[in-house]
Amino acid sequence: MTRQHILSAIAEYDDRGAENFLGVYGFTPSVRETFDHEDRTYDSKAVLGVAHKNATGRAATAEELDGGRIDATTILRKHGFEAYGPAAPTPPPVQRARRAPSSTPRARTTTPRRAAEPERPAPICPTCFMTLPATGICDSCG
Repeated sequence: MTRQHILSAIAEYDDRGAENFLGVYGFTPSVRETFDHEDRTYDSKAVLGVAHKNATGRAATAEELDGGRIDATTILRKHGFEAYGPAAPTPPPVQRARRAPSSTPRARTTTPRRAAEPERPAPICPTCFMTLPATGICDSCG
């Protein structure tokens, strides 16, 4: 995935609007994992999921971006974006109205994380030893 794939996903996010963009690709809004670009704030996982689609043809899901070896914040920072999340400094706090404390404790729900699948090696042409494209037919040898 390149910076251009991410910028293309950002452009689609802007065109569709945040709510529609998240809904089309099945993401829920995140306030913990965001990043800034040109004075606008974007949802890290949603934009990276669509950037993955731009790079590979298939959008990555939020679940795939959760359990990976590198989180969304790290990927975005590697490509030069100012990202906030669990692995990075959090953005400045927003002033919110205070609520009275509730007498009943809230139960925390956790979702089990999927074990990361090992990456399969790319298929190689037996004649010229180049990586085969998705069609499985070598571009050089035919």
